[in-house]
Amino acid sequence: MTTSLYANIHNTKHAGKIALVTGGSTGIGFATAKRLAREGATVFITGRRQAELDAAVLEIGHGARAIRGDISSASDLDNIIDIVSAARQRIDILFANAGGGEFARLGEITEAQFDKYFGINVKGTLFTVQAALPLMPAGSAIVITGSIASIQGTPAFGVYAATKAALRSFARTWASDLKGRDIRVNVVAPGTVVTPAYKTELNMSDEQIDALCREVAQMTPLGRIGNADEIAKAVSFLASDDASYITGTEMFVDGGLTQI
Repeated sequence: MTTSLYANIHNTKHAGKIALVTGGSTGIGFATAKRLAREGATVFITGRRQAELDAAVLEIGHGARAIRGDISSASDLDNIIDIVSAARQRIDILFANAGGGEFARLGEITEAQFDKYFGINVKGTLFTVQAALPLMPAGSAIVITGSIASIQGTPAFGVYAATKAALRSFARTWASDLKGRDIRVNVVAPGTVVTPAYKTELNMSDEQIDALCREVAQMTPLGRIGNADEIAKAVSFLASDDASYITGTEMFVDGGLTQI
């Protein structure tokens, strides 16, 4: 196969599809939006900060569009879905990616922290999926961002881990709920992938991030941490016709860390 022919196939993997990526202005969401756009999809991204959204859309190109909104807000979610509906009438790929977390040990967890992250990660994802469903035709796909934290018991990360475990449970139930509609639901569970959230959400310093990366690399069979585009490739696969017989599952993209 020639390089040009391969590139053409690669660029049309999602040709004609409409994709909505929540939390698409940075990190894994941004990398996935870029990949889906390069593979032929018309991409809508959401986020809370307009400047980051504007910069992301410029880099994504391919007619991508940004919608400012917070998925934990019902009115923002309604606006997001209304805009996509008015522009394209359907959603073929929903990457429910928006989320966050912070460190807090048992005994120090506040009600505000619990409400914030269950509100974004769990409630926000639930109602994102529920709001998008009326626009999703047969053959469409939902991919949810989980985390290896949901099965690891990482110290001081209990609230975040619990939210991701809830999303894994949702995927199982939703796969059953959608029986007969030919809409697939899967979870991608990234390993350690350094994104801007390590500083903005987790408040980690460069030295702390470097130390974490070294530690994870030593424990991981592939001997390194991952990058955002490697997660994006997995999302693209789960959203594609190549995964047409895969639903209700969780794909770990972690270099083998949780498998040994």
